[in-house]
Amino acid sequence: MKSILSAVWAVIVLLGLIPAEAEQVTWNESTRIDEVTSYPAFGDWGRMIFPVDTGYYSGGTLGSLRLTWYSNIQSAKTVEIVNYMREKADAGEQVFYRIYTDEEIAADPWKADTGLFFFKGHPGAKVAICNAGGGFAYVGAMHDSFPHALELSKMGYNAFALIYRPGSQTACEDLARAIAFIYEHADELEVDTADYSLWGGSAGARMAAWLGSYGTAAFGEKDYPRPGAVIMQYTGLSEVYGNEPPTYNCVGTSDGIASYRTMERRIAAIQANGTDAMIEVFPGLPHGFGLGTGTVADGWINNAVAFWEKNMK
Repeated sequence: MKSILSAVWAVIVLLGLIPAEAEQVTWNESTRIDEVTSYPAFGDWGRMIFPVDTGYYSGGTLGSLRLTWYSNIQSAKTVEIVNYMREKADAGEQVFYRIYTDEEIAADPWKADTGLFFFKGHPGAKVAICNAGGGFAYVGAMHDSFPHALELSKMGYNAFALIYRPGSQTACEDLARAIAFIYEHADELEVDTADYSLWGGSAGARMAAWLGSYGTAAFGEKDYPRPGAVIMQYTGLSEVYGNEPPTYNCVGTSDGIASYRTMERRIAAIQANGTDAMIEVFPGLPHGFGLGTGTVADGWINNAVAFWEKNMK
């Protein structure tokens, strides 16, 4: 069907009914968010690119987007992400995967608001699963997981960004299902699940830590392998169980939500248990700095990847 539509478009352009340059139009900072979410090639999943609960973001355009509890939102990155998705969708590549069956969604319609966005790296490369924060009230993927997944894919890794049901229990259930889905479809997805990593910021970091310590079986799935590394940003999680995977943390000293001292103590406790762990504390940064582009945290993701790679078996 996609090839037929492309052929029809080419004929229309050739006949001069639509200017050739119209096919090449890309979105920019002035593009309206609702134009992106309703783009036909995205189908039903376009609505999940931005928070499903619209009360947690403001701004009608890509350039004016603001998300609750987040700082340092980079409009250029927002534009890059939606254009990436558009190019992939227009080329007929699958960008979004549902993790629940039609029967499960019929039984619980809330599960229709979940799924995995796939930022494909090299075929056969290892997997990273990124989980945005949002206080377990919403999913701030456009700043807290999509950018990370895109950058990881540029490094060659197969990166997924999870859209989950807000709430600590449901979010962890969805992450467990996402892990199961990736394992069960590894051949189709062309990914290597060994030593996968779990990434998260704020509430998403708690999800990554809990799945790393408790495992998928604790949240209703089969017992799949634990991650090779957990990468956490700005969350005040304090508990340590003694079975944590290798863990990387980063946080700013001016974070009024997640204390960097709490994070330092947790990393020290993990290290005391003989597990590899490290933390980077960035002076002056507030909560939710994301990739940290243009800040003192710029480049932290490279350090996190190096930590993950060091712990691959």
